[in-house]
Order: sequence, then structure tokens, then C-alpha cells
Amino acid sequence: MHGSKKGNHLSAFLSKIEQDNLPPIIADTFSHYYRKVVSGHTGRIFERDIRPVEPDQLPTADSLSEYTAAGKRLYSKAVRIVLNGGLGTSMGLMGPKSLLEVKTGLCFLDIILQQARHRGAALAFMNSFSTHDATLAALKEIDPENRSLVFIQHRFPKILQADLTPAVWHQNPELEWNPPGHGDVYTALYTSGMLDKLLDRGFVYAFIANSDNLGARMEPELLGFFASNRFPFMMEVARKTSADVKGGHLARYADGRLVLRESAQCPPEETADFRNIERYCFFNTNNIWVDLEYVRELLARDKIFHLPMILNPKHLDPRDATSPMVFQVETAMGAAISLFEGSTAVSVPRSRFFPVKTCADLLAVRSDLYLLSDSGDLQINPRRSASGKPDTVTIELDPEHFGKIDQFDNRFRDGVPSLIDCESLFVRGDVKFERGVRIVGNITITNTRPTQAVVAEGSIIDQDLIY
Repeated sequence: MHGSKKGNHLSAFLSKIEQDNLPPIIADTFSHYYRKVVSGHTGRIFERDIRPVEPDQLPTADSLSEYTAAGKRLYSKAVRIVLNGGLGTSMGLMGPKSLLEVKTGLCFLDIILQQARHRGAALAFMNSFSTHDATLAALKEIDPENRSLVFIQHRFPKILQADLTPAVWHQNPELEWNPPGHGDVYTALYTSGMLDKLLDRGFVYAFIANSDNLGARMEPELLGFFASNRFPFMMEVARKTSADVKGGHLARYADGRLVLRESAQCPPEETADFRNIERYCFFNTNNIWVDLEYVRELLARDKIFHLPMILNPKHLDPRDATSPMVFQVETAMGAAISLFEGSTAVSVPRSRFFPVKTCADLLAVRSDLYLLSDSGDLQINPRRSASGKPDTVTIELDPEHFGKIDQFDNRFRDGVPSLIDCESLFVRGDVKFERGVRIVGNITITNTRPTQAVVAEGSIIDQDLIY
């Protein structure tokens, strides 16, 4: 156990948190989790303690049309909270991922504002210290009259694995801190005053989703179902495919309560069960609905949210494999499903989950596989639907040549290929695509040469290519 031979250095962490001017509730929250770390708690959830959720145990979004009218009437009482803390460093971005262009001339932020205007829905953004200034500047430029609300996520000090002391990194002190995960949204709402502000303005219901998921729209039937049944919490889940084996899944405790188990909470010896999509068939889309009054009551009573801990082992400097190993204490907002009494989940179609985590995801969203409506809704191209092919395409791009956004953009400088008729695309080696390329079926393109290969303008690729 990591804490058994190491001391308790909580006072040093509390001093650091105080010097950073974080609110006392963050000191209390971090203390709660640090004591768990020192005691050897891993945050793991074992197979013996949970059981799967069967497909017929959840309502489906397409069966909720009777709630549409009620949902439309409640738009004035609902706010969409956008989780906007990510920098997209894994894709080589230097700024907020929400400012990345995803369709011609439009970034995530443009499209989110477009969706909100179409529905007449209020918007609030939870930024991180890293994304706040750039997001405010972008909001002002995109829509000077925009009245979106903003608040800032907190942060936790990183814990050195060697002795459980606060991490110190003189080269870049900012790297001594980590975002505490999107589970911080509840506490950040509370400490920022945003929770009271929203309730005072008449907002009762919040729909919370990631900025990089353009499928996360505030649909009236889901709002109506949530509000009419007075659920305190509702998680949107989707059926797993082979592409989702690593995603957090929905399960139940023995007493029937729903629980979210993330991959970092799975014991290594149980990975096969975790990835068994027949056993655990629902994954969390991270589209969450909450009753804001319930959140305020819970926090006023308990002061801190005792969400299950996720203990993430990382290098102190994620770009330096020689930097010391640390623990990052994090929580997931979906984990509140086991804390809110009376929580529920609803099975939604894959069309509500279009995240962009990698350059391969970006290729799919930028392609003609998805179209953007006038209301800002990202939709499967009708030509794809008519073909009978699956909504998703399996894409793997060589990480050495496509892993970062500048590499990606250089190799698709003239536009991304058509993927309407594509079922899978694997690119190995350095390959550049010229204008008007079309990919058909299951294709692997391999370049074994030291120089870049070029897929010529207008090519129709319906069989594997080897250069």
C-alpha cells in the first residue's frame, strides 16, 4: 500500500493551498482525499461489489417523446454548463480545446453558442485557470452581446509518489498542480457563487457536458423527462462498442444504487471484465442532468462532496518521462450518481456522443461523415444513414506523423477525405492527402519509405495501398 511506509504531510499541502488563495472548502476536500492516499486507499471498485446493468433496465431516449412539450416549456428554467477546462495538450494544442476548428471556419465554441441561440437556452462555462482568459477573449470576439456566465474550476496540488509530499518543480511551478477532474463542478459552482446566482435567476435544472462533445445538445424530451419525474441526477449512457472498451461504465451496487466505474478505478487483474462490452454494455457519455436545488441542499449540509476518488499516477511533467512520478487526485462528476438519492440513467443514441479526444476523432468530425445544421447540430450525413453502414468509422492514424494538430493539418492541408463510404481507415507511416480523396470500405494505407507518400487529388481508395 502506497501510504503504509510514508508519512502524513497534510500540513504542507494545506499551507500550499492557502498560499494559492483557494477557498477553505478545497482545503477540506483535498484533506479528505489525502488521508485516503496516506492510508493506502486506491479508489478501486472491485467486481465483487458491483453487478452489470442490463439493457432492459433503463429507459431509452427515443421512448420519451411524450415529455417533449414539457421540456420546451422548461427551457427558461434550464442552463447548459459547458466543461471547458481542457487545453488539448495530448493533441499538441497550446490553448483551450474549445477554440480548435472542427468544421470550416467554426470552432467548438462557435457551435455551442449556435446551439444555445437556436434553443433559447442559457449557457455557463466552467473554465480552468489555463483556459479562462483565452475563453473570455474568444467569447467577446465571437459574440460581443453574449451573456454567457463563467466560473473557474479549482485545482489540487500534485502528490509525490516517493514520499507523499507536495510536488515541487522549479522549472515550471504551474506543473505542481492538477485539475481535480470534472467532479469539481459541484464545488466550483458553490464556491464561485454561481450556484446561488443561477437559482436566483430562476434556473432549476442544469445540463452539464464537455465542450468537445458536439452531440451534447439540450433536447426537450430529456429535459422534460428529468424534470417531470423530479430526478435529482440523470446520467446519459450509450451502448458500448469495441471502440469504448476503456470508457467508464455503469453498474449497480448490491443495494441497487447505480455507480460509475472509471478505468483508473478498475483493479489491473479485472481489466478483462471491465472491457467486456457484453457484461458492461453501457458507458458514460459525460452528459449529466442535475437539479440545482438538490446540489445546494447537499453542499449546504455536507460542505464537501464525497465523490469516489480517482488516483491517477502521472509524471510530474507530462512531457518529461524523466520527471518524478506523482499522484493526481481527481474525481468524476458522473460518480455523483451514487450520492444523489433517487438518481437515474437513460440510454441515448450514439449521436449524442461525438467527442474529439484525438486527431483521429477530429478527422471523422471534419469529414463529410457528419454535417452541421443551421441550428448547430452535428448530425450523421443522411447519405451515410441510407447506406446502412454503422454511424461510426474506426480510424487509426500513425501517431508519429498525425499525433499533433500541426502534423495533422499539414497532411490534410487541402481538406480531409470523404468518409461516407468508409468503414475503417488505418494510416501507417507518413502520408499526405491531396484534395478530393474518397475512402471506400475497410482501408489500410501504409508508407514504408523514409519520404512522405502522397495520395493524389481525386483518388478513390477502395483497396489497401502500400508505398
